[in-house]
This record gives sequence, C-alpha cells and structure tokens, in this order.
Amino acid sequence: MTELNEELRSMDVKGEICLYGGAVMALAYNARPDTKDVDAIFQPATKIREAAAKVARAHELRPDWLNDAVKGFLVPHKQRMFLDLSNLKVFVPEPDYLLAMKAISARHDTMDAADLRLLVDLLDIKSVEEVFRIVEDYYPREQIKPATQFFIEELLGQ
Repeated sequence: MTELNEELRSMDVKGEICLYGGAVMALAYNARPDTKDVDAIFQPATKIREAAAKVARAHELRPDWLNDAVKGFLVPHKQRMFLDLSNLKVFVPEPDYLLAMKAISARHDTMDAADLRLLVDLLDIKSVEEVFRIVEDYYPREQIKPATQFFIEELLGQ
C-alpha cells in the first residue's frame, strides 16, 4: 500500500481503496503472512490500476494482484480507516461484515475456515445462530447455501 501511495503521489493523484478478503486478514488482523491477491474497490479506478501496474512490474507480481472482482458481492456496510497515507486512504470493513462475506463464500480449499475462526473469536461468537444473525444482517436468507450452514456448524463444532 505504501508503494501504491508513492506511485499515486508521483502521478499527483489522491485515491481511496477499501480492502476485502485475505488482504484484510493479512494486513489488518495479522492473521496470515500474505495473500495471493488484493481484493478491493478503489477510486479513481483508472489511475489506481495504472499505479498498481507499476508496482506489479517493479515486484514481478501478477498484473491483477490488485483487483476489484469483489465489487459484485458487496452490499452496504460500515468501513473504518486502516491507513491514511499522503495520497491513498485505505479502508477495511468492520469485522462483522467481513465475517458475513467469508461465511457466504465459505470455501474448504482456501483460508476461509481459519479466517472465520479468527473473526468468530474476535467477535466473541458462541453459536451458529449468532453467525447467521450477522450474515442475515447483510445478505438475504435465500443467498445462504446449505453448504455454508454445514461449514459454519463444523467450524463451531455444533
């Protein structure tokens, strides 16, 4: 994020970004050492993509290391400031929203279980019902797949 900020500074551009997924878990919660990509929404999108491409070339990263594919899954939610750099403000969602997003996606072949466990502990959640009350604050009940129910039940040992 600091190098992205420096690229924006060199372009004389001010930007905002909100991180999601593994990037939040790695950066805001120090839950893991890294993530394979950075899911985010950002403005101004064209300028931030340009700056991200420069960072990618400098570090031999995938061209899509910073992507906004997550935008199709977002619903209104609260955010908080994570970093306030000279040319880049970085936000992260509140932990309850991140828990809801992780629960909806709940994939066994990813870090979702470990991420959910950390969020459940952080939010001091004790039951499957509490998890689903939070999920339903953001997503309609019909969007919650049976596989998600089983995943959460297994995670909480219920």
